[in-house]
Amino acid sequence: MENFQARFHHEWQHLQDAHVRSLAWILTSPGLLARHSPLWQEQIASLVLPDKASLHAWLLQLDQQPSALHEALNLHKQRRLGHYAENLLGFYLRHHGLLYAHGLQVHGKGGGGGTVGEFDFLLHQADDLVHWEIATKFYLLETGADASHIPDLYDYLGPNLADTLGSKMQKIFHQQLVLSQHPEAQKILPKKVLAAQALIKGWLFYRQSQMAAGLIEGLAAEHCRGYWWTLSEIEQLAIPYALILPRLQWLAPAQCAPDAVMEKGDLREVLQRYFLGDNTPVMLAIMSKHGKVMQEFCRGMVVPDDWLARAGEQRRRHRTV
Repeated sequence: MENFQARFHHEWQHLQDAHVRSLAWILTSPGLLARHSPLWQEQIASLVLPDKASLHAWLLQLDQQPSALHEALNLHKQRRLGHYAENLLGFYLRHHGLLYAHGLQVHGKGGGGGTVGEFDFLLHQADDLVHWEIATKFYLLETGADASHIPDLYDYLGPNLADTLGSKMQKIFHQQLVLSQHPEAQKILPKKVLAAQALIKGWLFYRQSQMAAGLIEGLAAEHCRGYWWTLSEIEQLAIPYALILPRLQWLAPAQCAPDAVMEKGDLREVLQRYFLGDNTPVMLAIMSKHGKVMQEFCRGMVVPDDWLARAGEQRRRHRTV
């Protein structure tokens, strides 16, 4: 069975512009969450796309003339991956006439009470609106040493240990998606909000031994997935070629020229130097040659060797928040 990278390359390897490739991923990648899981109470959004031929034609034309997309992205600061993904989706929604508002802020009473919240997207639906929140997230599954522990969404830790998949979903579903019910929000909404839904994209990362384990409740079976390794484990991996991905290139499977990749010996030295001064995990694409280009066939997060010890403490803390 083909993995997600193989399917993506089969369909989109002709796209050359990095932003267009990221947009193709936003539009066509599977979501992280199972739409009909009782955990989410039918609040998982799904993109309604044009037919396959129309979508291919639109993205190909955009790839050949990407200036409109580039200009739209340049209107926003693109330092954060979540904002980048949000702006890619906003470009698509606006172009296809689906968007009523993007980033609409709700302020406190009289305008002097601070910001109550912000609607990521308000979409047209007949004569009313639908509220969408989007999150593009990357989490590593770490279940701890207790063999009796039953894994759940709180065991998926952010690379920097700042949050978990469970805590992030609690915030989205119990705080952000109820914004339209706030009195101050209702004052600025010109139409009724029929539904509030979350579009959750991203990649989840596993140890080799976890890949065959049963699916945790709430997750989509076909979600994008990779591995995670500690720095010291890199030595044991069979890596033909590798590419370290900058944060804004974490979305779509990588494709690059042959001279952009590293061999395993060089990779080990680069990672060792990096972790001497920084403990932020690294996204690593494992590459192989396909014709004149290199393509990602596997990816993983590389974490410093002390990450596991810190992760245990953060798992306990996030469960008590």
